[in-house]
Amino acid sequence: MTKPTIPDDLAAALADLPVLPRADAVLFPTARLVVEVVEQGHRALVQAALDRQGALAVAYPVQGSPQGAGPAAPPPSDARPPLRPIAGVGTIVERSPLSGGRDRLVVLGRARVRLQELSFVPPFQRAIATLLRCPEGGVPEGELLALHAAAASFANLMQARDPGFALRLPSGCAPGVLIDSCADQLVLDAGQRQRVLETLDLRGRARLVTEVLTMQEATLGPDHRPTN
Repeated sequence: MTKPTIPDDLAAALADLPVLPRADAVLFPTARLVVEVVEQGHRALVQAALDRQGALAVAYPVQGSPQGAGPAAPPPSDARPPLRPIAGVGTIVERSPLSGGRDRLVVLGRARVRLQELSFVPPFQRAIATLLRCPEGGVPEGELLALHAAAASFANLMQARDPGFALRLPSGCAPGVLIDSCADQLVLDAGQRQRVLETLDLRGRARLVTEVLTMQEATLGPDHRPTN
């Protein structure tokens, strides 16, 4: 198996990568994630990321850890929530100051990585990151069509609830990009999104997203469907 090529702007950062724990967000490759940074240690993390070509990892806390139950108040800067080893790595493409010393970031997802946490040096966590290879191909056309159908059906349901919602899927893209784009825009639960991120087998990932979207639609129920 060949190793994935490391982009030049990420190569130097992966050996000492700032890690932002988020229980309410998962960063997919090619997706744009908007996050608000409040806690002082995380603001220092942002500056460290900007010193590394804007690179950082967005990691999902292990369930039951201080940030593992939802987007509650951030832990103290000396807390170290245990993290899931597979995370999204991205680069900060926009930073906007907000009131109260907060920052609004737009992070562009670049790749999946496996994290090996480094010794904790306050005020934020760091890790060695290894890019993960996700081979393309191997998804039968029928299963991609099933994913398309599930995505379109759930997107219609979302649009009935929020007329401003629009599903935007890239045209002519590789299957992995399509699957991740469906998950990024349509999978609602952060834990399920993390499951998708951790599924490296492309066929298994397509099946998982199709299953989750079908279950979401069934859970919301037919009462929320648009009427003719």
